[in-house]
Amino acid sequence: MPETPPGVKEVLPKQGLLYQEDMPTVVLCKPKLLPLKSVTLEKMEKMQKEAQDLVKQQDKEAAVIAQMGGGGFSERF
Repeated sequence: MPETPPGVKEVLPKQGLLYQEDMPTVVLCKPKLLPLKSVTLEKMEKMQKEAQDLVKQQDKEAAVIAQMGGGGFSERF
């Protein structure tokens, strides 16, 4: 009994083409983190907040004008 296991002897051709089988390996990449909110949703929320702030500011100005003596149009004419 031989001490080493019998193996396959490699044979390279002296003429012709030599083919090599290439097995592609799996390449792992870093996971991509997705935002919780999309850019469009963030823009819409920003626009809505700005509109609400504008309405609040106009309400405060109207309240100040009302405290000062009523409407501004009737006093001019």
